Amino acid sequence: MPKAQFEDLLKAGCHFGHLKRKWNPHMAPYIFMEKNGIHILDLHKTAVKMDESAAALKQIAKSGRKILFVATKKQAKQIVGDLVGNVNMPYVTERWPGGMLTNFPTIRKAVKKMTSIDKMTKDGSWDNLSKREKLQISRQRAKLEKVLGSIIDLTRLPAALFVVDVMKEKIAVREAQRLGIPVFAMVDTNSDPKGIDFVIPANDDASESIKLIVGEMCDSIAEGLSERKSEREKETTDKKDQKSKSKKSPAKIDEDIDEDEDIDEDEDDDDSDVADAIEEDEE
Repeated sequence: MPKAQFEDLLKAGCHFGHLKRKWNPHMAPYIFMEKNGIHILDLHKTAVKMDESAAALKQIAKSGRKILFVATKKQAKQIVGDLVGNVNMPYVTERWPGGMLTNFPTIRKAVKKMTSIDKMTKDGSWDNLSKREKLQISRQRAKLEKVLGSIIDLTRLPAALFVVDVMKEKIAVREAQRLGIPVFAMVDTNSDPKGIDFVIPANDDASESIKLIVGEMCDSIAEGLSERKSEREKETTDKKDQKSKSKKSPAKIDEDIDEDEDIDEDEDDDDSDVADAIEEDEE
């Protein structure tokens, strides 16, 4: 995994914080200096925290579990949707549905409703509906798709939550904390890092900063998934080899038995020849 260089973080504007008067004192360890009334983040600490987060996400992906990305702010929606969609992880870029984690069974029912509508359109029962019913169901399907379409493959609670803006997604963070789900987050100088398991101090407003950090996380996830795939393939081939070695074919076993019988017969002939020779000597 190519680690983010200091120059890349600087170029993306990851170091820009908020105005001094808007700062959160808990972010003091990550602030490098103040310039023109704006706090500047320490990019060396950002790089270290990024590596820690990337390594943790890689292990989660390698274990086969899901990571839910949350980014509902305007400048992050498209970026997160594109990058996270490439690694087949669930994401929320529209409004966060309250109780999505704490009331997960209800959310699953809504997702099943969406899939049942899809089945209806395929099996022919859709044609039996009136125009008004079709319109109502189509609108309901579009509404569900907008909010829940990206989590259709999330069949159980995610193993981790990645948040772009802690303040904007505070409900999602609170739900994850209540359920003990680890939270990875980009934390700006105006946000509170308390309660966040993996803090990445960075500018959470600039699109380039979001793209760089989320991209790094997705690369780590992709690496973990590829390692998992290669390990599973190796295990499958090893099992096949063991089965082929442990099971001999019946024809091979018969050949081995015949060879053993031939050897025994030869040994008997040799013994009889030796006995005849001894008898001749005695005469």
